[in-house]
Amino acid sequence: MAIWLLSFPAFVCLLVLFALVESAWRWCTGVGLMPWLRRRTGRSLSSIAFDEFTAVVNGNKTVELEQRRVELLLRDDESDGAPPRSHVDLAKGTARIVPPPGAGQRS
Repeated sequence: MAIWLLSFPAFVCLLVLFALVESAWRWCTGVGLMPWLRRRTGRSLSSIAFDEFTAVVNGNKTVELEQRRVELLLRDDESDGAPPRSHVDLAKGTARIVPPPGAGQRS
C-alpha cells in the first residue's frame, strides 16, 4: 500500500518535470519533441498528458475531452443553422446586407 501511495505523487512529479523539459525544448527549438507534434502551433504532448491525467482523477474531464474530440471532427459550414441574412463576396467586391425583420420600425 505504501508503494502505491508513493508512486502516484512520483508520477505527478515526473509529469511536471516532463512538462518543464518539453516547454524548454519548444522554447529553444520552436518545435515539439515527437515527429507528429512538430508543428509550431497546436497542443503539446505535456498538455495532452495533463488532460488525460486530470481525466483519471476527475471523471467530468472525460466528458469534456470527448466533447472536444467530437467538435474537432464536425465541420462548421456557413450554410448550417439559420438562413444567412448578409453575404459578402470578396471576388466580385459586392456585399448584400439584409436587416433583420422589424429593425427599421420604431415603437
